[in-house]
Amino acid sequence: MAAITYTKEAWRAEADIQRLDSGKYQGVVLITRMGGREQDETPHLVHALCDSPEEALEEAKALAHRLLASL
Repeated sequence: MAAITYTKEAWRAEADIQRLDSGKYQGVVLITRMGGREQDETPHLVHALCDSPEEALEEAKALAHRLLASL
């Protein structure tokens, strides 16, 4: 994973895409707390399915920014 990585304080968001069996693409964001003993990785899926990987990555990047802003 980790096509694009963003950080905010002790948090890291890794935005990437996955290709679905239907031929569509979906953005995925993995949120990780850095520096902790335990990895608190929570995957978040973009609700919208996209026709292109570029579109799905843009959706994932937007979700990563929203998730980091809420922390």
